[in-house]
Amino acid sequence: MAIDKDLLDILACPQCKGDVSLTEKGDGLICKKCKLLYEIKDDIPIMLIDEAKKID
Repeated sequence: MAIDKDLLDILACPQCKGDVSLTEKGDGLICKKCKLLYEIKDDIPIMLIDEAKKID
């Protein structure tokens, strides 16, 4: 099950409050400004800064 579009529209990066976008695989959310990846586990986005992974 993918993230609902309405939910995706209201989610924001917890660090910068900017927009996040779904990865191509649909397994995470990316903040391009902070260059962070927030994983999605069991259809739940893990929106914790400490759990986010840095991306290049």
